[in-house]
Amino acid sequence: MRTVSKPPRSVKAHASGFVPQNRSQVIDAITRIGGAQRERQRIEVAMNDEIAAIKTRYEAEAAPHNELIKELRAGVQTWCEAHRDVLTKGGKVKTAAFASGEVRWRMTPPSVAIRGVEATMDLLKRLGLARFIRTKEEVNKDAILAEPDAVTGVSTISIKQHEEFVIEPFETSLEELA
Repeated sequence: MRTVSKPPRSVKAHASGFVPQNRSQVIDAITRIGGAQRERQRIEVAMNDEIAAIKTRYEAEAAPHNELIKELRAGVQTWCEAHRDVLTKGGKVKTAAFASGEVRWRMTPPSVAIRGVEATMDLLKRLGLARFIRTKEEVNKDAILAEPDAVTGVSTISIKQHEEFVIEPFETSLEELA
């Protein structure tokens, strides 16, 4: 069987639409590039102005809805808090389902707040709690969170945690007509 080799494909370089022929044309091209860049910048500024105006318009249009959501959310939370024992089955569950959505109570992760870092470090050292101080001389909040009872008597440390109330409406889609 005889193999016929194909000639190699040539690589074509894209021809430039403009190649200056002398120094004067280079100077002119650079000038035109600067003008085109400034014009592009003016267009970008105009675009951003329009985007800002559009954003302002839609934010104003959405404002009454934001207020309605805030008001309805507060009302739903008030009602749910008043009926929390029933909704959570005496605290056994954290979610209550309704026909239109659900509400949840959830705890945020605990976090450590330090008032007066230097004083807290000195106090931890005096109390034999240096394990809560990192070697770079800062309070080790992770260690405090792991052993919160150990710092109960340290007045400058408090462990904060709060409960969040979440409303999550169910989403639905309109059916397409065939």
